[in-house]
Amino acid sequence: MTSSASSSSARPAAPAKRVSARTLAGGVLGALIAGAAWFALAPAPKAPDATFTSITGEKISTASLRGKVVLVNFWATDCVTCVKEMPMMVDTYKKYAPKGYEMVAVAMRHDPPNYVLNFTETRQLPFKVALDPMGEHAKTFGNVQMTPTSFLIDKEGRIVKRYLGEPDTAEFHAAIEKALAS
Repeated sequence: MTSSASSSSARPAAPAKRVSARTLAGGVLGALIAGAAWFALAPAPKAPDATFTSITGEKISTASLRGKVVLVNFWATDCVTCVKEMPMMVDTYKKYAPKGYEMVAVAMRHDPPNYVLNFTETRQLPFKVALDPMGEHAKTFGNVQMTPTSFLIDKEGRIVKRYLGEPDTAEFHAAIEKALAS
């Protein structure tokens, strides 16, 4: 009896395809462009609901500031960059406040209230200055730990720009003007 052995015809494995550096770079570049487009076109995040208490006892809520362009600036009297940027912040406020710009300078939790009050009075800060004695506002705005950290909020209550450190004055003013115009 003849037995026919069944043989499976296995195909030899195809040689591995090599990905050229050019193809890989093109794919990475495409992914970067797609990511940048998503961030550029994605809606701006909503500013958190917060109610600040100013050094004069005034309650300032983010909801009450809707319709204005607002800068929420986390700062400290012992922060060299914060102290350095304050004259520019004062000039910016004076320039744009008549057009619907508001600023709330939020002193960090470690900053003693008497230091904040003294700084505000001696520098004649024209904008609202608030305290964050428990650090709750810093947490609400994404766990702010470095100063200065500022958030530019549009008239609809969306964060349109986050600044870490002193902003470039020309770019900062351009961002405010764009937010005021929309």
